[in-house]
Amino acid sequence: MNDAALDDFEAAPAEPGEVGIVAPCDYVSAEPFTFDCGITIPGFTLRYETYGHLNAAGDNAILVCHALSGDHHCAGIHSLSDRKAGWWNNLIGPGKALDTNRYFVACANVLGGCQGSTGPLSTNPATGRPFGVDFPLVTIRDMVRAQHRWLQSLGITRLHATIGGSMGGMQVLQFGVTFPDFVGKLLAFATTAREGAQAIAFNEVGRQAILQDPDWAGGNYPIGGGPRVGLAIARMMAHITYLSDASMARKFGRRQVSERRNAPHPPASPKSGHAFDVQFEVESYLRYQGQSFINRFDANSYLYISRALDQFDLAAEAGSLEAAFAPVTAESLIVGFTSDWLFPTDQNRAIATALLRAGKRASYAELATDLGHDSFLLESPELYDLVRDFLAA
Repeated sequence: MNDAALDDFEAAPAEPGEVGIVAPCDYVSAEPFTFDCGITIPGFTLRYETYGHLNAAGDNAILVCHALSGDHHCAGIHSLSDRKAGWWNNLIGPGKALDTNRYFVACANVLGGCQGSTGPLSTNPATGRPFGVDFPLVTIRDMVRAQHRWLQSLGITRLHATIGGSMGGMQVLQFGVTFPDFVGKLLAFATTAREGAQAIAFNEVGRQAILQDPDWAGGNYPIGGGPRVGLAIARMMAHITYLSDASMARKFGRRQVSERRNAPHPPASPKSGHAFDVQFEVESYLRYQGQSFINRFDANSYLYISRALDQFDLAAEAGSLEAAFAPVTAESLIVGFTSDWLFPTDQNRAIATALLRAGKRASYAELATDLGHDSFLLESPELYDLVRDFLAA
């Protein structure tokens, strides 16, 4: 964070327990970066936010890693008119599990993203136009190597911890493997060391929804345009995997939109032209999720990041998961959620088991919840206590 941004941060009003108003910053690396696929770009940008203050030793930092549809804005608000705070605001702030009175918390939009970091939307210096699908294929390890370069620029000598769920958990594990001397604690939630066939299949359906949209135009669509219908469908489908049958039944059941509006809405006749209008609350919810997503996310970034998820496979790279974890020096906490059917508890447990078999310090916790894969993002005092105690140990 530059001096001007730091002054603004310190002057921002903050209620007890909240980080208050924050402003994103850009880290610009002018050094060439070579992706795992072998392609080199002349430099890159990562957009990020920080909360709290880095101590003199530069070792009280905690890196937050975001999931596929997340970004750098994980706590606080950008203005008083914001309707929602950052996506992990319930975890980050003064006195919270990631206590900003004690820790310097940092989060960056990943390489390949679309919220200010270098990705398919960025200008290709060779053509003067957006990269589109000419952007290099990105991996989880690429994301982590770019973040490591950024973190060093902030004066961080060693991370106290890195924490994340889902794709964020993959980055956490990769950080422990690739930069073992740079991080002290690993906290990975609702994640996997490699996706199963079902998760890959869901990602492929989402990609096909985008690729088959005529407005995808081979990936060369104009900024602000593109396959909005396909991207919305991809988001709707993916969002179902983040929930659970029990949570959807409790939130929506078979309630119809007409009940919410207190207006009669008899079943539509096929001849009326409205037989496939929204009738159920769950339909309305999914359409809202799809429409809101296309206003903040780029379709090509969705393609690239979802492919990075599919290709992440620590065991394949090293021969076994135990061998993959051989470099790890950090203490680890892995948390699974009983209702997560995207990355089930057995996949999370397998990570902790492999760490222990590799002779590492690791703990596993399994939290009973019916909220599905997104449980790590939702209000969970039990999870907060686990995080707080593990960081302080």
